[in-house]
Amino acid sequence: MKHEDFTNMSYPKIKILTAISACLFFFATGSMAVHWSEGDRLPNLEEFVLDGAIPDLEGKVVLVDFWASWCTPCKASFPALDEIEATYRDQGLVILGINVDTDSKAFEKFMKRMKPGFSVVRDSRQEVVADAGVETMPSSFLVGRDGVIRSVHSGYHGRKTRDQYIGEIELLLAEPDGGEG
Repeated sequence: MKHEDFTNMSYPKIKILTAISACLFFFATGSMAVHWSEGDRLPNLEEFVLDGAIPDLEGKVVLVDFWASWCTPCKASFPALDEIEATYRDQGLVILGINVDTDSKAFEKFMKRMKPGFSVVRDSRQEVVADAGVETMPSSFLVGRDGVIRSVHSGYHGRKTRDQYIGEIELLLAEPDGGEG
């Protein structure tokens, strides 16, 4: 395609071509592949540049939930995550929300509106979300006390996802410290 052909295109056509090019790049480089999966150890999140404090995760069952302010299912998941964290916190559950917004104002507005009771950090540089290979918002990784990812959830499907979280969390909390029990 010649340069003048590209400059005479309408904006929607340019957006479509850009999206197609990006998809082809991701598929060609493998960048869209999930990098964290069941059986992997959760990376040390302290090694990433994140806005906010990471709670102590050592020896805890951890639900790492990636979300964005523009994501409607993310908004729907917050009340369930609050309820789950409040119910199981004293038994050793930690929920860590990792926001992927680059716009701090959108993040702050969402936080003020939702007021989560669980820990939240912001991945404004998108380092952790890239390392995890997350493609869908929200996506979550459930980690046993041993630091190993036990299950991966893509999307939030209301009560069905909530009930899956609860069942999996209860099983992991019942394991002896160190997992594999």
